[in-house]
Amino acid sequence: MEVGRDRLQFGIASGWCLAEPDLVERPHGQAVDHPRGRYERRHTRQLPGRVRQWVGGAAGVELVDGGVLGIGQHAAPEVAGSFHVNALFVGKNVRDAVARGQGDYVPIFLSEVPALFRSGAMPLDVALVQVTPPDKHGFCSLGTSVDATRAAVEAARLVVAQVNPNMPRSHGDGLLHVNDIDLAVAVDAPIPEVPRPRLGEVERTIGTYVASLVEDGATLQLGIGAIPDAVLAALAGHARLGVHTEMFSDGVVDLIERGVITGEQKRTHPGKVVASFVMGTRRLYDFVDDNPSVLLLDVAYVNDTAVIRRNPKVTAINSALEVDLTGQVVADSLGTYQYSGVGGQMDFIRGAALSERGKPIIALPSTTRRGESRIVPVLKPGAGVVTTRAHVHYVVTEYGVAALHGRSLRQRAKALIEVAHPEHREALARAAAERFPRL
Repeated sequence: MEVGRDRLQFGIASGWCLAEPDLVERPHGQAVDHPRGRYERRHTRQLPGRVRQWVGGAAGVELVDGGVLGIGQHAAPEVAGSFHVNALFVGKNVRDAVARGQGDYVPIFLSEVPALFRSGAMPLDVALVQVTPPDKHGFCSLGTSVDATRAAVEAARLVVAQVNPNMPRSHGDGLLHVNDIDLAVAVDAPIPEVPRPRLGEVERTIGTYVASLVEDGATLQLGIGAIPDAVLAALAGHARLGVHTEMFSDGVVDLIERGVITGEQKRTHPGKVVASFVMGTRRLYDFVDDNPSVLLLDVAYVNDTAVIRRNPKVTAINSALEVDLTGQVVADSLGTYQYSGVGGQMDFIRGAALSERGKPIIALPSTTRRGESRIVPVLKPGAGVVTTRAHVHYVVTEYGVAALHGRSLRQRAKALIEVAHPEHREALARAAAERFPRL
C-alpha cells in the first residue's frame, strides 16, 4: 500500500477500538505494518489509549469521524501531529478539537455519505471495521452499524477488521465475507454502551404532547436521548406502530415486547424494524442479535425521502438547539461553535411531510440548563439552519404544541411564543411586535 502522500486518508467504521490484538490474520492482500488512510466511523465506537503507539508515530493521518463514543484519544492535543479529524458529525469528544483547528467539520446529510465514499469524492485508503466472527459460510456481520460502513468497506483500498464475539449479528446489508477483509484482528472487548437517560418532568410532559400527535398505525422515526425515550414511554397505549428510522435505542424494544410496535401497516418492509444503526445498552444489542425482524440497511436507502414517504403516517420526531420565531431550526451549532452535525433530520422531516398523513415534529425543552430560552427572536450569529421554516409542521415544548404548517410568519411567532417558557414570553412578544407590528 502506498503511504508516501501529504495527507493519508483513514476510514474507520463499525465499532473499531484499539485493543491489544490476540491474533492477526491476512486472508489476502499485501501486508501493512501500520494501516494508514482516511477513516469513517460511526456510533458505538471508542478509541481507548495507545493511539500513538498503534499508529507507530505516523503523521498526516486523516480520520473521517462520523460520531464516536468514548474519551476521544484520537482528537487529543497530544496526538495532533499524528491525527487530523475530519468530522461528518461532531460528537462531544471532538468538539474542542474542531474548535481549536485540530479538526474540520463537513456539513452533509448522512444519507449522502455513502455516495461520497463510493464516488471517490472522499477517497478512503483504509476502512477499519468491527465485525462478528464469520458464520459457516464465511460471512461476518457489521453488527450495530451498517449506515455508511457498508460503503466505506466497498470503497476503501484496504479493509482491516476487528473480529469480536461480543458484536451482535444483525440482519440486512451488513454481511461481509472474509475474502473481502485484508487484515483481521481477533479481540474480545465489550461493545460500548449508552445507558438509558433519566426522564424528568419536562421530558415526560414533552413526550405526552408528542404522543398525542401520533396516530395508531403510524411509522415512527426518532433517535436516542431523554425526549425520544419519553415519547416512546407515552406511546404504550397506541397500537400497530411501525419503525423506519436512521437509528433506534432501547425504548423501541420496550414497545416491541409490549406488542405496540408491530409494523403491520408499513408499506415498505412490513413487520420489520428498519434502521441503519443502533446504539444503547447490551439489552438492545442482544435483541438485535440474529433477529430477522430487525433490518440494518445502508443509510442511503434508509434515509431516502422517496423511501420514507412510502410508509403511511410517518411521524418524524427530532430535536433542536434553538428555534426562531419564524420556525427556523438550528440543530447542529451554538452560534459559530460546532456542536453536532446535520445527520438525517432533514431527510425524515421532509419524508414525513410527503407521507400520507405524515407529521414532521421538532421537540425541545423551552429553556437551556442555564435558563435561556430556546425559542429566540433571531438565531445566534453564525448559527446554521438544519431544517428550514418551510419544512417544520409542529414545534413541541413542555408548554404545548405549536402548529406551524400553513401559518404566516406573524401567526408562527404568536404560536411559538405560546409554547415558550413563561419567563421569556414578554421579551419574545416585544421582539415579535417590533418585527410584525400587527401581532
